[in-house]
Amino acid sequence: MIQKFKSLILEYLFPSGCAVCGSMLLDKEDAWYGLCGDCRRSFKIEKTERCSLCGRPLISEQGTCLACRELAAAETLPAYDKLISLYPYSGGDFAGNSGSYLKLLGSYKFGKRLSLGRFFADKVYEALAMLSISESENPELVPVPPRPGKLRKTGWDQIEYLARFLKKREGEAGSLKVERCLKRLPSETQKKLDRETRKSNLKGRIVVKGKVPKTAVLFDDVITTGSTMDACAAALKESGTEKVYGICLFYD
Repeated sequence: MIQKFKSLILEYLFPSGCAVCGSMLLDKEDAWYGLCGDCRRSFKIEKTERCSLCGRPLISEQGTCLACRELAAAETLPAYDKLISLYPYSGGDFAGNSGSYLKLLGSYKFGKRLSLGRFFADKVYEALAMLSISESENPELVPVPPRPGKLRKTGWDQIEYLARFLKKREGEAGSLKVERCLKRLPSETQKKLDRETRKSNLKGRIVVKGKVPKTAVLFDDVITTGSTMDACAAALKESGTEKVYGICLFYD
C-alpha cells in the first residue's frame, strides 16, 4: 500500500499519464500499473476455447488450430506441452479501441513504461490459472533469455524486467519460484525469418546455465511462429525437465 501511494505521488510530481489512452492517473491503482481503470478493464483476457497446443483462441476449429494440426501431420510438433497466448498483437481491445494491444506492448517494450511490468505480472498469474497446472508438478517460472548484447545495447530487457516483478512475489500465497536457467547464444535476429529458418537459426543456441525445474513455465512477450519457445523447451527437456508449459503475452 505504501509503495502504491509512492507511485501516486511520483505520478503527481512527474505526470506520464495512462500508457494507452494518455488520461491522467488520479488513483493509486492507476499509478501503480501505469494504466487507467478503463484501460485495465478493457484488457481482460478473452474466456474462449483455445488451441490445446499453441493457446491461441479458436474461431471455428475444435481442439487444435489449423497451424498446429499441420505441424502434427508433419510430425514437427514443438517441444513444449501446452501454451497460453493472451492478446492479439494487432487489432483493437474488447472495448473496440483500435490498435490498443499494439500500443500496450509498445509502451512497455519500446517506451520503457516500467510500471506496466506489474500489470503483465498479474496477467502471467491469470494465464497460470488457465493452464491448470497441478501443485504436485512443482512448476517454476522460466523467462525466455534475451539476445546476447541486448542489455548492453538498450539498457534493459522487457522479459528480464517482468521476471523481477514476478521474483518479488516469491513467498506470497500461490506464487511460483522464478528460475533464470537459460542462456541464448549469438544468432541472427528472428524478425525477418520464416518458420523453418527461425527454427534452424536457434538450433543449439539456447543452452542451460543452471539447475532446471521438474516442471517449467516459460514466459515471453510475443509469439509468432513459436520457434523461440520451442528451442527453449527443447533445451530444458534435454537437461531433465519433464514438462514444459508456456505463457506468451501477445500472439501474432
